[in-house]
Amino acid sequence: LVLEGARLFNVPDVQAARAAAAIECLHAYSLVHDDLPAMDDDALRRGKPSNHKVFGEAVAILAGDGLQALAFEVLADSGDANTRDLQVKLIRELAQASGACGMVGGQAIDIAACRQAAEADALSRMHRLKTGALIVAATRMGGLCSEASTTELDALTRYAQAVGLA
Repeated sequence: LVLEGARLFNVPDVQAARAAAAIECLHAYSLVHDDLPAMDDDALRRGKPSNHKVFGEAVAILAGDGLQALAFEVLADSGDANTRDLQVKLIRELAQASGACGMVGGQAIDIAACRQAAEADALSRMHRLKTGALIVAATRMGGLCSEASTTELDALTRYAQAVGLA
């Protein structure tokens, strides 16, 4: 989604590659943590034993934590002073999508819903945050790599929100 968002504005893949890699790191972290016993307690991920089943719960937590930190390191580590403004925008976008107002908030709703039947509004909010926020961030980060206008970013956001909810 990062690369496709950037391609809409004729940005070469190489210019959006760090943002795409950061999204992949954050997504992988979320899957490792989501499978943990304290979350969804999944023994399998894509037909294979989950990380915590193979390496133990402590290692899975550390692997997820490491992937999360790596996502931000990848964005911050370009070494090019000309791209500092873009780096800050990308880091902010990913941080907001992954934190309490994004993926973590959605996971909290998911955990609470396990104890009771979720209403349609709560279920929709959970999906917008848990999965949708990362989809929105990925799509917007592609646009940010091109210095897309506010109007263009808003259009990308609406598109990605619809995909995330779907």
